[in-house]
Amino acid sequence: MNKNSWSKGWLLLSLLVMVLAGCASTATQESTGEYIDDATITSKVKAAFVGDKQVSALDIHVTTYKGVVQLSGFADNPDEVQQATELARNVKGVKAVRNNVQLK
Repeated sequence: MNKNSWSKGWLLLSLLVMVLAGCASTATQESTGEYIDDATITSKVKAAFVGDKQVSALDIHVTTYKGVVQLSGFADNPDEVQQATELARNVKGVKAVRNNVQLK
């Protein structure tokens, strides 16, 4: 193998390692797949709120990070807060729910 072929091989290997490292998650950053999964979970939780008569989908905000759903915003009563938590907990892929919803 000549020197030029050997250099090209190392260059390709280095590029492959950098690309794969760019797709990996860290403690503070999601991978592309995790981001898509979290966006799907957020959409499903919001859809569950829209379909429920007790929970105001406009007043309760949903964010998801690595499968952990965070609820924030305002609710009219404690039952609405509890129902929002249960709806979020029942969505496939949810690892935990952090409920920071405040009563109006």
